[in-house]
Amino acid sequence: MLDTRLLETPDTRPAIAICAYEIGDTGWDPVEDLSGEAWNPTGARTLAIDPAAPDALVATLSEALGSPACRGLLLVGRTRQEGGFKLQIRTENRSLDGTHRGNPDGPGVARATAPTAEMVREIAEAGLKASVSSETEDDIGSYLLYRVLAALPEGMDTPAVGLLRA
Repeated sequence: MLDTRLLETPDTRPAIAICAYEIGDTGWDPVEDLSGEAWNPTGARTLAIDPAAPDALVATLSEALGSPACRGLLLVGRTRQEGGFKLQIRTENRSLDGTHRGNPDGPGVARATAPTAEMVREIAEAGLKASVSSETEDDIGSYLLYRVLAALPEGMDTPAVGLLRA
């Protein structure tokens, strides 16, 4: 009997890891569009990462980005500000509670590497409001963004890492 699993070709498109990081926030599924199929942008595939405790999530996200197949990470969360979607382009070295430096040896600021101008343009073309913000919100999203960016190894091709707030 022919084993059809052997006929399936592996998906070699680059992966984009997507994580809606708030535990218990069931308001959205960042990779499913109600069609029953996972969202896969043209030329890429998505890798959904479930929310978890912050430090465990940092390890999971860093592990995903360490894979040569994974070329980007989009953190998805809520904003306390008005005005549609916000792409946060920088984050500060702060502890999870925001009271002190999270990494005493790390840089004070880390910058997102995602193509934010293109992302804002695409969101606007879809008829939604979007902007870029360098303001850091003291929450798990900023904490994760800093920790993931600071954990990227030296010398590797830098993946696209961003934080989208709604």
